[in-house]
Amino acid sequence: MERSGKIMVLAETAKGDRPASISLELMGLGRELADGLGTSLSVVILGSGVGDAARELARYGPDEVLSLDHPSLGAYNPDLYKEAILGLLKSSPPRALLAGHTSLGQDLLPRLAFSLDCGLVTDCVGVKVEGGEILFIRPVFGGNALAVQKATTDTAMATVRARVGEVPAPSATPCEVRPVEVETPAPRLEIKGREIIEDRECPLEEAPVVVSGGRGMGGEEGFSQLRELASLLGGAVGASRPPVDSGWAPTTCQVGITGKVVAPDLYIAVAISGSTQHLSGMSEAGKIVAINKDPDAYIFKVSDYGVVGDWKQVLPSFTAALRETARD
Repeated sequence: MERSGKIMVLAETAKGDRPASISLELMGLGRELADGLGTSLSVVILGSGVGDAARELARYGPDEVLSLDHPSLGAYNPDLYKEAILGLLKSSPPRALLAGHTSLGQDLLPRLAFSLDCGLVTDCVGVKVEGGEILFIRPVFGGNALAVQKATTDTAMATVRARVGEVPAPSATPCEVRPVEVETPAPRLEIKGREIIEDRECPLEEAPVVVSGGRGMGGEEGFSQLRELASLLGGAVGASRPPVDSGWAPTTCQVGITGKVVAPDLYIAVAISGSTQHLSGMSEAGKIVAINKDPDAYIFKVSDYGVVGDWKQVLPSFTAALRETARD
């Protein structure tokens, strides 16, 4: 069986069953790789009732959209998702499979790579074609250095951070959406129920604005003020590791190496010192604003704007001003 050599993007849906923004970014990146290698770009989407999302994806420049639509794929189940896409990858092995560095991508791609004995690079901040090879760029040593890596296997897989690719312009002539038959073996894991840890209207990874609190918040009560500010800005609340370890914020809010990697247009760091562990999770933000009473806090070295002061004095004034602006 010959390798197809195409570039494949694994797309996800966001709230409202629309394509996730990171998936659209990956389509732009995938198009660059495909053009650089003289091959085609395929997008695969899994789920239940994903027809609208598949048709939307078809407008953003792929050569085909492969739709794996089945009721059993309505909620993420690692066994079912792996088996659903495994047959497709075996019948037409791609040159590279790209997924977002999201909860789904971080869980599913290692399973696929192990099953197919493929090279896997995670947490990429860059992907490029050079000398006919696909090179993957990722942070190492806690984000203090960048490594350039390539897979030695025929198929390479990678999870890619947000904002690495650019969303391509939509086309008036979408490509074909091709339904793919889904095999549904009995899963080894049965999901009996789900519990929402935190009800956020705007998921952290998708939020255009993230307002994060650190150890200097002093307790859980400070995060209610962060939620108010995030709500006014249409964003989400994040946290560094100490508040999560202390129980002031849920683990779903944690930003950093051991948490989530975010790349919003605006990142507001409140009472966060700026450890390497945290910076590695938000350094790709468009603009960074820091509020800290310590003028020597490292967060100011990576910030576009900084306010030296106690958040208890700065934040209420900032929030009140925004509230007034919203009324106008």
